[in-house]
Amino acid sequence: MKRTLGFAALLLVSACTPTTSPQQHDWPHYKADKASSSYSTLDQINRDNVSGLEVAWEFRTNDGGKGRIECSPIVVDGIIYLTTSALHLVALDAATGEELWRFEPSNHYGGFFANRGVTYWEDGEDKRIYYPAGTRLFAVNATDGTAITAFGENGSISMGDNLSRDIGDKTVSLTTPPVIFEDLLIAGSSVSDNNNTLPNPPGDIRAFNLHTGELAWTFHVIPHPGEFGYDTWPPDAWSTVGAANSWAGMALDEERGIVYAPTSSPAPEHSGGVRPGMNLFGNSILALDARTGERVWHFQVVHHDIWDYDVAAPPNLVTFEHDGVTYDAVAQTTKVGMLFVLDRDTGEPIFDIEERPVPQTTMPDEQTWPTQPFTTEIPPYTKHGFTEADITDINPEATAYVKETYFDKFGPAVIFQPPTTQGMFMMPQFNGGSDWGGAAFDPETGILYINSSEEPEAITMLPAPPDAKHDLPFEASGHDEIYDPEGFPVSKPPWGLLNAIDLTQGDFAWRATLGTYPELEARGFPPTGTFNFGGPIVTKGGLVFIGATRDERFRAFDKATGEVLWEFQLPYAGYATPATYMVDGKQYVVIAAAGGGIPGTESGDVYMAFALE
Repeated sequence: MKRTLGFAALLLVSACTPTTSPQQHDWPHYKADKASSSYSTLDQINRDNVSGLEVAWEFRTNDGGKGRIECSPIVVDGIIYLTTSALHLVALDAATGEELWRFEPSNHYGGFFANRGVTYWEDGEDKRIYYPAGTRLFAVNATDGTAITAFGENGSISMGDNLSRDIGDKTVSLTTPPVIFEDLLIAGSSVSDNNNTLPNPPGDIRAFNLHTGELAWTFHVIPHPGEFGYDTWPPDAWSTVGAANSWAGMALDEERGIVYAPTSSPAPEHSGGVRPGMNLFGNSILALDARTGERVWHFQVVHHDIWDYDVAAPPNLVTFEHDGVTYDAVAQTTKVGMLFVLDRDTGEPIFDIEERPVPQTTMPDEQTWPTQPFTTEIPPYTKHGFTEADITDINPEATAYVKETYFDKFGPAVIFQPPTTQGMFMMPQFNGGSDWGGAAFDPETGILYINSSEEPEAITMLPAPPDAKHDLPFEASGHDEIYDPEGFPVSKPPWGLLNAIDLTQGDFAWRATLGTYPELEARGFPPTGTFNFGGPIVTKGGLVFIGATRDERFRAFDKATGEVLWEFQLPYAGYATPATYMVDGKQYVVIAAAGGGIPGTESGDVYMAFALE
């Protein structure tokens, strides 16, 4: 391990719970708190003065990385903890952006190179940061940036160890921070779900002792013989099929002692013939006893997924009143663009859900599930399917091109239409709907804010080549991005939205276009929205802050109306969820602006903080 220490190596970090001092307000957890609210009670920056926001400081990571910073920082007692694209852990003075110390993990972490946040823990003078870097989970002294050597192997544990079966030369990594309950670190994992070569690594959810790194409990997301859900798979699936992992982050109800974990699609993701059945607990919301890992309840969002429709964001633990009844609920955003709101104790739907028949496969090696769950009260926040009427109309040439090149080949599509050798539109696309940025919940109003992408992709099932390293007869073409001749989406705008869903009413409060293409603006088009990646936060000051868009802008919306009150042109796109905090009586809003990643815009290495002059 390599570390460098700044002049403030001896600074002490205070409690991880937000202080009540009017001079100090922390953001101590990924997405604000263990309930994953992404909400702040701060109101110094508000709808009346947000137009006066200015850059307070900039921090360049200077780590040699290639962009793709998805980290939402945490702030504890005036120190901000964040990660870089090279997966360094850095502590900054939260008021100035000055680097205090840096921890650099050894370059053997491998796996999926992303980090979305870190976890803080303290007990007296023992103050720690737990953070994932590729295939390892590290424990670092929050005061001076040194490794906690008593944890695991000299300060880290391998996510590939202590699984329910051997994974050979395949890797298991971690992209979102673990949650802490009592003395347990509860973590999911990130594994490849597009690997057609069996066996694949299992998506076990595990808890580790936060002092030693020793395994405390395991929940088998692909059930073993004798476990609940085993009969929803072929008899040997537990030993061959992989993924169904919880990569997106979790929410924790400490009073109930329940952790709520979303899960992904099983692997192979588009070839379900090797895993006929409903496939519990893939694509589910799992409620687990945080002490033991035992299942409390589950709700499956997609049965037998062959579309890569992971449950891709932490759920929000929400309390709201509806029809005169107060509910403690789990609100789960999804790639399929439906919001599932479930009772926190039982998993029963608070707003109605029904199973509807869906199209069935014509592929000889596949067995799709006959129905899928649909919300019937809260409307979908993403378009379902693609018709000729949905073809782009930004100019006649684009309309004609998309019709002749794609629509005449694929034909119309509906959600949950199985892929074929002919090819098809995917709407929502593989990244949703909504993805890992998740939602922000305002406890004052009962409104949940969700950003969504509104442009389709395509998929085709192709005969497996003779040299394939698997026995499947077909394999997916991949997540095929499709555009008009100028590179714009093939559907009509809007291509990105910010949605406000009022849980007290079970309906939209408003919907606003999110993002723009400057080149279309120059031609006189109103904002069209763009594909977006990263999430919102909401504040008592009446604001929703969000980056996320391809136009590389950072915006503040009026949370009551959806009006854009402020925007700032970042140096690179902000594909991360922001955070807000107060130090010495001044409120700041910070976001990683590094571009890159799936949207493919220019990469950088900047964190930017904003405040009122």
